Amino acid sequence: MANPIRGIIALARAGFILAREGVVGALPSEGLPAPALLAYKAARLLERKSAADRERSDRLSRALNRLGPSYVKLGQFLATRPDIVGTAFADELGGLQDRVPPFPTEQAIEEIEVTLGRPMHELFVELGEVVGAASIAQVYKARILDPDGVERFAAVKVIRPDVRAQFRRELDAFAFIARFLERFFPAARRLRPVAVVETLTQTTKIEMDLRLEAAASSEMADNIAGDTGFRVPRIDWERTGRDVVTMEWIDGIKMSNVEAIIAAGHDPKLLAVNVVQSFLRHAMRDGFFHADMHQGNLFVAPDSAVVAVDMGIVGRLSDDSKRFLAEILYGFIKRDYRRVAELHFEAGYVPRTQDVASFAQALRAIGEPIYGQPAETISMGHLLSLLFEVTDLFEMKARPELVLLQKTMVVVEGVARTFDPKFNMWVAAEPVVSDYILTELGPAAKLRETRDGIEAMLRLLRRVPDLAEGLGVLSVQLPDLIENGIRLNDDTLKDLASEKRASIMSGRLAQWVIAVSLASIAISLLF
Repeated sequence: MANPIRGIIALARAGFILAREGVVGALPSEGLPAPALLAYKAARLLERKSAADRERSDRLSRALNRLGPSYVKLGQFLATRPDIVGTAFADELGGLQDRVPPFPTEQAIEEIEVTLGRPMHELFVELGEVVGAASIAQVYKARILDPDGVERFAAVKVIRPDVRAQFRRELDAFAFIARFLERFFPAARRLRPVAVVETLTQTTKIEMDLRLEAAASSEMADNIAGDTGFRVPRIDWERTGRDVVTMEWIDGIKMSNVEAIIAAGHDPKLLAVNVVQSFLRHAMRDGFFHADMHQGNLFVAPDSAVVAVDMGIVGRLSDDSKRFLAEILYGFIKRDYRRVAELHFEAGYVPRTQDVASFAQALRAIGEPIYGQPAETISMGHLLSLLFEVTDLFEMKARPELVLLQKTMVVVEGVARTFDPKFNMWVAAEPVVSDYILTELGPAAKLRETRDGIEAMLRLLRRVPDLAEGLGVLSVQLPDLIENGIRLNDDTLKDLASEKRASIMSGRLAQWVIAVSLASIAISLLF
């Protein structure tokens, strides 16, 4: 339960800082009721004079950074949910970066030794310098010894001391504010603030267990083991725990430094294609993708491979969602709007009460303006964003996994276009999408489905003797069962009470269920 006093104080502080930095003043005031308009005017009086000269996104960034790391994390989280805050607002929040001073290395050493249960001299030759500090953790460039005695560099990420308690307090305040908004401001209910805070709380808990980030990186490494041109750092599990993760040090250039990458001799156009195709391959082939692929988390290695770090946020797609995504993109590439519309209905995303032809017409209104435009203006992420807007008219419910995918795609497209301003997203995507269609939905896929069906049938046939035995038992005992019901003798009760014979009940019940089912089928066939 959130502390009401703490919540009221947090609400007042947040309101003051948002007003002071000009965030409130940047919002439209038309149509506000009298009390809200009065509060709006009061907020304008508190506004800094310099705030008027800044963009709204800059005002918001400054305000959230002043409020603290939990608010920055909230902003970064909302940047991944344009379905909640709107596309324009999500884009503004997308520019938020943690700007947190590093904590003392002595505290980091204490965290490492407590988490890993070993003294520092057994783990590291030297912890090294801080190379990055954020709201939840900071990263060191350390030196370690391999088992064969060879020294190498490693990246060591350490959780901030007491950060869990701090986030817990502030998330409690968020919970109070969210309930306050939903109760007293009906217009805010559309944004589902309580649900947002609950999801943020769960996401933050996951991010604060660095073993989960390490596991995500390890899973990605397994998925892309046969790929070229994209990789993730190797995890050093010996030096990894809840509050510490150690991984391979990447000798590369951050993708935010485009000039240095070009100066090093890397082909910017090939890098743009590589980033986009790798992301789509991970999403459609593996159903598992890095959901925070901004330039700060991507490096270019000396061999021109793209290396992705910081997998605290990942996305997953079910088989149905992967198929849905691939066929939608393929349908737009081929301008088959009727098929794209049918897919929405087949997947159950659009209610059957809607009209397929009308929906296809709406999709055509999205797709047709794309053709004839210069390649550099065509955005797949923007197309998916428009798609979600149109589907809202047809009562399609938001799919969080698809929204996260769309948001990540926008970021990835942005990375690609910094390397190639005339980058054509559709040309880059078509080989990956077509390969998925051929592999997962083409003749080979049909053969796999047929094989799986035959294997399932063979497994069922192998069970026929057991089913027949069950039917025989039923034919003998059914008259007695009808007349006297189920009876358990003393020996049976002893068997059922014994732990070693616990499976007898499930086995016998299964036989009875199977027998009764077969008898029902047989009777229905006879009559």
